[in-house]
Amino acid sequence: MLENITGRLDSLRHTILTLSKRRSLRYGVPFFLFVVGGSFGLREWTQIRYQFSRVKGVSKEEAEKMGLHKEKTVTLEKTYEEIQKLDIDNWENKRGPRPWETPAQQPKKQ
Repeated sequence: MLENITGRLDSLRHTILTLSKRRSLRYGVPFFLFVVGGSFGLREWTQIRYQFSRVKGVSKEEAEKMGLHKEKTVTLEKTYEEIQKLDIDNWENKRGPRPWETPAQQPKKQ
């Protein structure tokens, strides 16, 4: 009985080795698996895309009911005034570390 099982395993091993040498199976099967798997993958991704495109945003009143309060309203004028307060004439150029430099090669901080 054990000899029968080993004979079948040897036959199966020989068949697999013979089939693995064929170019059509070696390159064709992975190609078709990739194409068919990609088709199913793209279907799932597009389904998610359209599913979430139907989701509407939350209105300001609903957000306040949920406890989300937006305290500060940002306007163009307020932002412009904040930018005008910045001192852009006095600045210092600071060099960052390069990825190829060792810590000993980096310039010392002043």
